[in-house]
Amino acid sequence: MTASIEEAPELHRVTTPVLEIAYHRTGGRRRETDAPVILLHGFPYDVRAYDEVARLLAEGGREVLVPYLRGFGPTRFLDGGTPRSGEQAALGQDLVDFMDALGIERAVVAGYDWGGRAACVVAATSPERVHGLVAAGGYTVQDIAGATEPAAPEAEHNFWYQYYFHSERGRLGLERNREELCRLLWRLWSPTWAGAEEAFAASAASLHNPDFVAVTVHSYRHRYGLVEGDPRYRALEERLAARPPVGVPTVVLVGGDNGVIASADQTGTERFTGPCELRTLPGVGHNVPQEAPEAFAEAVLSLGC
Repeated sequence: MTASIEEAPELHRVTTPVLEIAYHRTGGRRRETDAPVILLHGFPYDVRAYDEVARLLAEGGREVLVPYLRGFGPTRFLDGGTPRSGEQAALGQDLVDFMDALGIERAVVAGYDWGGRAACVVAATSPERVHGLVAAGGYTVQDIAGATEPAAPEAEHNFWYQYYFHSERGRLGLERNREELCRLLWRLWSPTWAGAEEAFAASAASLHNPDFVAVTVHSYRHRYGLVEGDPRYRALEERLAARPPVGVPTVVLVGGDNGVIASADQTGTERFTGPCELRTLPGVGHNVPQEAPEAFAEAVLSLGC
């Protein structure tokens, strides 16, 4: 089910070195020995993807935190001069900074798309901060050095939007037609999801963040080596260039009807060197938590948070 706008949890904000991160909190207050759950959305989605997942986890006694990523919703940069980077290291560092600002030593981190990448980055490079990982779509740390190698034609066809954003025409298209373009991506990536249109209407406002276009365009250019990253994250990007393994307990969720990434390309299980369980979800597209909230919540709970 998709919650109505009126049912959204109270909005909170926390300041990190770079951002004022807006987030929703659901569930009971944690004890020092408890690991809270941090749920991370993707592009071009927002925190509403986790409304039902958060409710299910909160009913199970978990504290659940769902932040808006940089460039989405009410999250804001503190300084107008900060590069509007969308690189993977920035997303991962944002997660660490968010945890630091809230005094969270360890958490279960779960995500898909950009949020899954942020979770993988932290699990791979700061495993002491991660109690467990739910990775919808598998291991998603980018191989930027190998980004010029062509994929199979069917995969290249699905990545048209990424190449579109490499051009000024694409940047303008996203700026002027952001809702129409992102609604199209939702439909293409979850072709069998009957609730996509209603859910998109509840999330569309988050696409009007003043930095949404800049962060998005930088993300899709940086991953192909077309633009430089923010020097603040250079050291972390250098670590990620080796595509480090993830040794924390992990559940990988594979959407069987994912319209952008084939099922066989969603795992990367050889990069998960710790306990790892692979779960395939037939009839589920790219937006796994919103299309299959019970399965997503169960994956989180299976990690023993």
